[in-house]
Amino acid sequence: MAITIGVDIGGSHISSAAVNGDNFKVISGTYFSGAVDSKASKEIIIKKWAEIINQTIQAIGETQELNGTVGIAFSMPGPFQYQSGIAMFEGNDKYEALYKVSVSDELLRYLSKKDVSFRFLNDASCFGVGGALKQESNADTNKVIAITLGTGFGAAFLDNKLPVTQGSNVPHNGCLWDKKYKDNIADNYFSTRWFLNQYEKSTGEKLTDGVKEIASIENYATAKIFDDFANNLSEFLTPYIVEFEADLLVIGGNIAKSNRLFLNKLEENFKKQNISLPISIIENTEETSILGSSYLFNEVFWEKLKAELPYF
Repeated sequence: MAITIGVDIGGSHISSAAVNGDNFKVISGTYFSGAVDSKASKEIIIKKWAEIINQTIQAIGETQELNGTVGIAFSMPGPFQYQSGIAMFEGNDKYEALYKVSVSDELLRYLSKKDVSFRFLNDASCFGVGGALKQESNADTNKVIAITLGTGFGAAFLDNKLPVTQGSNVPHNGCLWDKKYKDNIADNYFSTRWFLNQYEKSTGEKLTDGVKEIASIENYATAKIFDDFANNLSEFLTPYIVEFEADLLVIGGNIAKSNRLFLNKLEENFKKQNISLPISIIENTEETSILGSSYLFNEVFWEKLKAELPYF
């Protein structure tokens, strides 16, 4: 059994698990996660990342021998030099102590296994690849748009699992967060802060626990907020879905966990636009990103992908 370690790096956490390369399933007992202070020093951040990855390495070693080189694949937020493994975090309020640091070199100092190979891909793309892998039918042919709805708005366009970042049928860099919508950019409409702002506007109350708290209230004000969200999202996505000729929309992130309050409206709106693509809701975004990152050690996939990796 070929084993790859998949790692998901978030703004405040790290998750790690071993993935069976034969069936792309997380191996039981190898999933570990932990909180990370993204404003900490380089040493503290790297040591924490290594600590969680070492737990996965140890868990694998308890059931089988780890001979040869082990692939470690990262679902990594940008800005990042994905080919060289050098972090370029600057001016984005997270992991700035890693600016111009080689994550590969620094991590190797603290990992319990030294014979490892590192590969990196943007976190939104990893989620998209993982989302495509999770589809039981037409997984090899689907043109997929994958979005993550949470503290920010992530997106990936995939053709045959390959992220597409350039071309006339995709937005610049394959990103949506920075594209204009109404009087602002999309990130300010399709993220947690939009929900909190709308709730405060309509009720005068400030909430701090995010979309989950708003979803639990269930009154006219919250129902309207979720309806407005569905209307905005369908309006914004429609031209991109049409242009890309997508046949699947994958939605993840914390906001996806409240899909019972917006999914029907979203589907209804698409139907009005004569769009009938299926929508796959994925509530375990971290695990899906880990699966997607592990696919970087599929050599055929990697050969096609590596020349297209964004510089940062």
